[in-house]
Amino acid sequence: MPTPAQLHLVCGKIAAGKSTLCARLAEARGTILLSEDLWLSTLWPGEIVKLADYARCSTRLRAVMGDHIAALLRAGVSVVLDFPANTLPPRSWMRSILDASSAAHTLHWLDVSDEVCKARLRDRNAAADHAYQASETEFDLFTRYFVPPGAEEGFDVIRYEA
Repeated sequence: MPTPAQLHLVCGKIAAGKSTLCARLAEARGTILLSEDLWLSTLWPGEIVKLADYARCSTRLRAVMGDHIAALLRAGVSVVLDFPANTLPPRSWMRSILDASSAAHTLHWLDVSDEVCKARLRDRNAAADHAYQASETEFDLFTRYFVPPGAEEGFDVIRYEA
């Protein structure tokens, strides 16, 4: 009997290791990876330079992707969603996908300290192999909005501590 489709979600600050974990999860048979950074950098190259740009473009991308992701899950394809589940609005959107698909899910929460994330961010920026480079100032700005997942949201959470 085939395994039911699974939706993998990730939560964690910039450079916590979300994309690395997503790549590993996507190696499972019958699983695809959808990366927000890849879609955003391809659809709006050079246009996302501040938080408001990210919010606008990310909202547009989520609006078109939700039904598609739910359809993949209903068709039995597991999805690793490399979109940050770092605040309530994106997690609400992710919940709507689950409601539309009835898929199993796991919210992977990478609970990594700011110091570790900033060190990884410096390494990532130096390597210049990521779609976006963020400064420590931008890290601090984005991190101010971070909201850890709460039990009341109803997600099956696995917490990873570094």
